[in-house]
Amino acid sequence: MRPPIPRPVRTGWRTRGRVAVAVSALCLCLWHGPAGAAPVMAAHRAVYDLTLAAVSGGDVVTAEGKLTFVLSDMCTAWSTQQQLHLRTVDRNGTESVSDSDYAVLEDKDGSSLVFRADQTENGHPAPRMAGEAHMRPRGGAGSVHYTAPAPHDVALPAGTLFPVAHTAAVIAAGQAGQGEIAPILFDGTVDSGALGTYVLLLGREAPPVATSFPALADLPAQRVHVAYYNLATRDMTPLFETGMRYFTNGVADRVDMDFGQFRMAGTLRELRLPPVPGHCATPRLRP
Repeated sequence: MRPPIPRPVRTGWRTRGRVAVAVSALCLCLWHGPAGAAPVMAAHRAVYDLTLAAVSGGDVVTAEGKLTFVLSDMCTAWSTQQQLHLRTVDRNGTESVSDSDYAVLEDKDGSSLVFRADQTENGHPAPRMAGEAHMRPRGGAGSVHYTAPAPHDVALPAGTLFPVAHTAAVIAAGQAGQGEIAPILFDGTVDSGALGTYVLLLGREAPPVATSFPALADLPAQRVHVAYYNLATRDMTPLFETGMRYFTNGVADRVDMDFGQFRMAGTLRELRLPPVPGHCATPRLRP
């Protein structure tokens, strides 16, 4: 997954990022790279149950949630929707509820990305993040125009990958036997432009793989860990970290999301793999 790996909208529960799951961590997309280098991604709908895995300081004592990721094949583009619901309870018994809704439309040639991210905390909406980004061909630099939370433009470094390309590059690196990569990513989850990422490829599993879903069992799997950094501040502390077990079709059946004060483990509960569409509609999101 980001399905942008499933990649994440970064959460905001008292952390320094926005909940972006899964997007670029949970976003699965097709990489149009050199012949033989492209993993074949599958459109799908995946639902994950989230449970509290660990607490590191802070006040959280219980947490639960649900992550829904939908990747749709629009023929010349991928449409991705990611929804994250989190409920936490602190030491005083105070309950907090966070909901995030992240959507992108990404051209399959990696040239443009339209994005929108909304979040609420206890029913109170945070400012929307929205806009459109473009990259020049052949690895050139690019730019992003934000329409929200405030109109502004930010340059994107040459070689910046959108979630689709970033996710596919991670899977391709694992297939090639690499141990780590550090591509630059733009996914529209922060208003400062591109993010630095550091990806550890932790090991491959040959089929048959132990999983509850027969459609995945005969595919190789790859465990990965991704840390996301703010390039604008050069802060070496990650904004967000996530781990997944990806199959070669881009589906992740295990997700680990580190929010700083607590960590959530996600288990795939529901998976639907729709047939390849016979039409070529290309709707666009309005930022």
